[in-house]
Amino acid sequence: MKTAAKLLSPLILGCVFAMSCQNSGLLVESSHDLVFKDLAKSWDEGIPLGNGLVGALVWQNGQNLRLSLDRADLWDLRPMANLNTSEWTFKWVCEQWKNKNYRLVQEKFDVPYDADPAPTKIPAGALEFNMEGLGQAEYVRLFISGAVCRVYWAGGATLQTFVHATKPVGWFRFKGVRKGFRPVLKPPPYGKEASEGVIKPVSGQDLVWLGYEQGPVIESGNLLTYRQRGWGGFYYEIAVLWKHVGTEEMVGIWSISSKFSDDKGEPTATQRVSKEIWLGLDQSFEEHEAWWRNYWSQSSLRLPDNVLERQWYLEQYKFGCAARRGAPPVSLQAVWTTDDGKLPPWKGDYHHDLNTQLSYWPCYSANHLEEGLGFLDWLWELRPEFKRYTRAYFKTKGLNVPGVTTLTGQPMGGWIQYSFSPTCAAWLAQHFYLHWRHSIDRTFLEERAYPWIKDVAVHLDEIAVQDENGRRKLPLSSSPEIFDNSAKAWFTETTNYDLALIKWLYSAAAELAEELGKNEEAENWRTISAKWPDFSVDPEEGFLFAPGVPYRESHRHFSHLMAFHPFGLIDWSNGPQDQAVIKHTLATLEKYGSDLWCGYSFSWLGNLKARALDGDGAAEALKTLATCFCLPNSFHVNGDQSGTGKSKFTYRPFTLEGNFAFASGIQEMLLQSHTGIIRIFPAVPASWGNVSFNKLRAQGAFLISAEKSDGEVKEVRIFSEKGGKLRLYNPFGARYRINGMEPKTTQKIIELDLRPGQRVTLK
Repeated sequence: MKTAAKLLSPLILGCVFAMSCQNSGLLVESSHDLVFKDLAKSWDEGIPLGNGLVGALVWQNGQNLRLSLDRADLWDLRPMANLNTSEWTFKWVCEQWKNKNYRLVQEKFDVPYDADPAPTKIPAGALEFNMEGLGQAEYVRLFISGAVCRVYWAGGATLQTFVHATKPVGWFRFKGVRKGFRPVLKPPPYGKEASEGVIKPVSGQDLVWLGYEQGPVIESGNLLTYRQRGWGGFYYEIAVLWKHVGTEEMVGIWSISSKFSDDKGEPTATQRVSKEIWLGLDQSFEEHEAWWRNYWSQSSLRLPDNVLERQWYLEQYKFGCAARRGAPPVSLQAVWTTDDGKLPPWKGDYHHDLNTQLSYWPCYSANHLEEGLGFLDWLWELRPEFKRYTRAYFKTKGLNVPGVTTLTGQPMGGWIQYSFSPTCAAWLAQHFYLHWRHSIDRTFLEERAYPWIKDVAVHLDEIAVQDENGRRKLPLSSSPEIFDNSAKAWFTETTNYDLALIKWLYSAAAELAEELGKNEEAENWRTISAKWPDFSVDPEEGFLFAPGVPYRESHRHFSHLMAFHPFGLIDWSNGPQDQAVIKHTLATLEKYGSDLWCGYSFSWLGNLKARALDGDGAAEALKTLATCFCLPNSFHVNGDQSGTGKSKFTYRPFTLEGNFAFASGIQEMLLQSHTGIIRIFPAVPASWGNVSFNKLRAQGAFLISAEKSDGEVKEVRIFSEKGGKLRLYNPFGARYRINGMEPKTTQKIIELDLRPGQRVTLK
C-alpha cells in the first residue's frame, strides 16, 4: 500500500494531550482520530474537513502545506447534445437491439459520456503556505470529535484548521510563524496544456478541455480573491482574508460562493470573509463545536474489534462532513473533488445504480435522519424534472430518474442499461420508505413518501408489457453492471435486479396506501404485483441474474440478489426455504471469488452476511474493506491497495459509497428491524463477549441502546419517539425485568405498547 503518511505509535499517542482552542474548550482526543507523523503527499490521502456544502483536504504539495478547497455546487452544466434527438427514446433503443444494430446505440449514448468533458463537477482551487523555515512536519491529527485538524512542525510552529459546521467558511490559525507568512491562492489549471493519452472516465480529463479562460487571482492588501467563469454564465468565487496577531500568529478565513448562492441572494465569498473575520475564530469555533457535539450525541457504539470500531467512527465523521440538509446530496466524492489538475473520476456525478443509495444506507439506524433528508429534499425538488425525463425518454406517465445525473437532475448518459434504467427510481423510492419507517413522520408519509412511490408505480405499470403466458415483463431488462455496456447486457426476460425493484415497489405502495386508508389503491398495487413472475432461483446456486443466466463470474455489483438485501423480500426470518436460497447464493458468490470486486463489494457483502445472521462473515468482509481498500485517511478507493490479492482491481479512484455502506454493515450486525421485529446483536461474532451501542434507531421510531457483557445481553434501553407497539426478539433467555418490576417468564417475542416519549429498560 502507498502510505505517504505514517501512523504514530501508541507510545507517542500516549504522550500527546488535548489542547485548547483559545476560549472554545478542549479538543477531545479519541482513539478513532487520524494521527500521522507527517503530512500526506497526495490530495486523496489528505485530512478531510467539510460541512456538506464546502470542504477541504489538508496535505503537503512539494514544500507547501496545501488546503484543497471545494464546494458541492460547482458544476459545468452544459447539456449532453446527444440526448436531445428524436432517437433518444427507450423504444428506439429496444428496436436497435432487436434489429442487431446496437452499435448505433453505443455510439449515440455511451461514447459521448467518455469523450465529452462536461457536464461535470469541477474543482474550486487551493490555498498554499510555504513551509520553508518551519522544519519538518512531525505530528498531524484530525480530532473527529470537533472536526479540527492540527499540524505541528519541528521548529515549533502549529496549525489549527477547520471548516465551520454550518457556514460556507473555513478557518486557519498558525502560531510560531514569521511576520511575512501568508497564504497563496492557487486556482485549478484550466488553462494548462492538455496531456496526451487515452481518456477514461475513471482517470478524468484535463481541465483545459472545458474551454475556460483562466480566471485571475486579485490581491488587495490581506485579501485574495479568485473568480472563475465557467459554461453558460456560471461562475464561482474564492476569497481568503487573513491578519497577523502579534509577531508569531496569523489567523485567516476562506469562503467559496457560486452563481447558485448568488441567485439565492447569499453573500459573495468576499463579503462573507470580511464579515466573519471580525466575529472571530473563537466565536465561530464555539458554533462549530456545538454542532458536532450534538451530532456525536445521536449514536455511538463500542466493539471488541478496534479496526472495525475505528472505521465506523471515521465513516460517521465523513458522513457528517458530506451529508447535510440544505446542501447538495452526497455525490461520488462529495466535498472533496479531485485536486490533481483533472476532472474527478466519473465526472464526480450522481450515480443512482448503486452509489447514492449505498451512501445513505447508514443514516437511518445511526439516527442521522436529518442529514439523510438532504438527499430526499433534492430528489423531491427535482421531481418535476424527473417527470419530464420520464415522459421524454420512456413516454410514460409517473416518474423515473436517470441513473446518472448532474447536480440539477439532468441525464448524462453513459452505459445506458444503467444510466437510463427503467427501474432506477424504485431503488431511490426505498429511501423515502426508510425515512418514513424510521421516523413515523405522518406528514412526510402523506406529502412525500407515498406520492413518490405512487408515481414510480404508475410509470412501471405503463412501461410493462405482457409475455406469452400473460405475465408482466419489461420490454428489455438489465442487471448492473453484468456484461458491462454490451448488447448482451440487455435481457429479454426480466432480471432479478429489475424484478426485485418492481416487486418491492408495489409491496411498499400497497403498504403505504393502506396506512393512509387508501384501500382501493392498495388492492390495485397488490393486483399488479401478482402479475409479475417469481424470482429466478437455482436450487443449488441461489439467485440467477435472469432466467437461464446463472452467476458464473466474479462481479462487483450484487444486483442479482437485491431481493435479499436491501429489500428483504427473501429473508432469513421467513424460514428454511428462504434460508436455503440465501445460503446457496452467498456460497456461489464465494465460489467465484472476489477477483473483480471493488471495495464497496466487501461493504455490501458485510451487510449481506449480517442479514444472514453470520457475524463472523460480516466482520471479515468489513475488515477487508477497512484494511485493503482504504487509504490511510480512510477514503475508499475502489481498488485493492494491500497487495494481498483481494481483487484484481488495484487502481485508486476515490468514491464514498464503500465507506458509508461499511457503516451500515456494522449497524446491521448490532440491530435489525426490517421485518417489524427488533433484533438485538443479531449478527455479532461469538467471540464478541463485550459489545454495546447507544441510540441506534429501529423502524417504528424507537431508539435502542443495549449492552452485552461476558457473552450475555445485560440491558436494553428503549425510547419511543412516537409511541406504538414494539416487538422485540427476547435477547435475555429465561427471565428478564422491565423497569425493575417483577421478572417476566420466557417469551420468544416481547411485545410492549408504548406511549410517545416513553422510556423502558429491560434487564
